[in-house]
Amino acid sequence: MVKGALMISSLQLILGGARSGKSRYALNQGDELTYDRRIFLATAFAGDTEMENRIKRHQTERGDQWTTIEEPYDLAAPVEKSKAESNSLLVIDCATLWISNLLCGMGGKALESSEIEKEFEKLFKILSQQKGRIRIVSNEVGLGLVPDNLLGRQFRDLQGQFNQSLAALAGQVILMTAGLPQKIK
Repeated sequence: MVKGALMISSLQLILGGARSGKSRYALNQGDELTYDRRIFLATAFAGDTEMENRIKRHQTERGDQWTTIEEPYDLAAPVEKSKAESNSLLVIDCATLWISNLLCGMGGKALESSEIEKEFEKLFKILSQQKGRIRIVSNEVGLGLVPDNLLGRQFRDLQGQFNQSLAALAGQVILMTAGLPQKIK
């Protein structure tokens, strides 16, 4: 976590398992139309036809009221460029794919854990400078089995570290279970 960083009251972390309703909740909390700008920052990498179709379906569901930015690798740059002002909403979906992309080299070269941790710090610093509402979707990976391979364990550890650091910064943390939001913080 960024040393000396304060809680970011406008930051919401939405955690949950796969298909738990995280993305739907991030986009549909009932106040979306009150924001002048709605930006959706997608981290998915369309590596196959199924993923391409999934991305297209999600874009259609969001509609043209959202500006979509696709960035699977360098998350900090578009967050900084979006300049989330006081009456804007930025949804980042999702941190889990972003970390996986960094670790496996999707959209760039694979990074070592220490380099990924530096990317976390860079993102946290930029998040603390934004003025608008930010919602970040991330998977909770700490409830499952210990992976049986090094890459799986590295990913789980990085994801857990990221979630803990972001939860400490976030003004609100929501855990999604079977489509139901549970306020954790």
